[in-house]
Amino acid sequence: METIKSIYRIGYGPSSSHTMGPKKAAEIFLNNNSKVDDFKVTLYGSLAATGKGHLTDKAILDIFKEKKINIVWRKDIVLEKHPNALKFEAIKNNKTISEETFYSIGGGKIITDNSKPENTEKTYPFENLEEVLRYCMKNGMQLWQVVFEFEDIKDYLKEVWQVMQDSIFNGLNNEGTLPGTIKLPRKAMAIHNKANSLKLSLQRLSLLFSYALAVSEENAGGGKIVTAPTCGSCGVLPAVLYYLNKLHDYQEDQIIKALATAGLIGTIVRKNASISGAEVGCQGEIGTACAMASGAATQLFGGTIFQVEYAAEMGLEHHLGLTCDPVCGLVQIPCIERNVFAASRALTHNTYAIISDGRHRISFDQVVETMKLTGKDLPSLYRETSEGGLALYNGLGDDL
Repeated sequence: METIKSIYRIGYGPSSSHTMGPKKAAEIFLNNNSKVDDFKVTLYGSLAATGKGHLTDKAILDIFKEKKINIVWRKDIVLEKHPNALKFEAIKNNKTISEETFYSIGGGKIITDNSKPENTEKTYPFENLEEVLRYCMKNGMQLWQVVFEFEDIKDYLKEVWQVMQDSIFNGLNNEGTLPGTIKLPRKAMAIHNKANSLKLSLQRLSLLFSYALAVSEENAGGGKIVTAPTCGSCGVLPAVLYYLNKLHDYQEDQIIKALATAGLIGTIVRKNASISGAEVGCQGEIGTACAMASGAATQLFGGTIFQVEYAAEMGLEHHLGLTCDPVCGLVQIPCIERNVFAASRALTHNTYAIISDGRHRISFDQVVETMKLTGKDLPSLYRETSEGGLALYNGLGDDL
């Protein structure tokens, strides 16, 4: 199993698979063909279908700058390896002298035809969460201790936590409309301000909402965020951790440990299923984010490793079948609100797991496998193609 850094990537929105991934691919190809002036890139499948809304073309153009590059959109062609594919060609004298196909598999990670996700250098000697739990039982360890035993990542997680807090602060202090044809207004600041006038229970819930909105709106606006596990689901974990930090005064060291556990949960999902909306629908993005936040919160409240596993299982289970149907190809509707309610659900899962003994019939690993199979069974129009579900509406109807 690879490093949890693959789950926490620091970058700019609005999409890890459609913005961060293609940008990285462009950097690699240009670096390998720096002396060429003429290029072509063909976007396939989901990248072509929702790429304009996700600013895929802008991300690529920002890298090539003064170079000439022709962008071809082929949403009618889906390559077998992954629906998020793009092929770069270096051209000289009207002939292709070099080409390479990249696949943006979610969370900002890219692979090529010569690499496979399962061949990634291993950081952890585990295949699933059950193996991790057995290791914890054998050695009397917590999940976060397993992370710190196998990789030196504390300083990176501190940076992750700082960027998460910054994205909340920036989102709460930003107004106006988000970029794109929908002209969706930002709501984080207004909801945060209204929270102060509400009774305690509603105030706390509204504050949680505002934190999730803040990060998700920053992402939709192209701001700096941390994938957790993706850009489209980046508001869930920061909102829950920031809320608990403010409400229960958890210190940074405790938050870092919670991030370690959440990262382990997300990495297991990525290894055994997918966090790509184009591959398995939004269940792989928001479902994984909710599982990560649910497990992290349960650990903070003193839950056992089995209660943490139970909370994470619920986080993923109760999002099974969730489609990825972005309106106008933007990471706005329904994406932003999904972050809000997944954060709320995470705290509910934490409570339920804590008051239980941690025993349950369906394991986290079984739900991960179910999510993978469910994603494959979803029709393609519900997997980030912007051709089905809510994406059939343009979001510009009467807003009374």
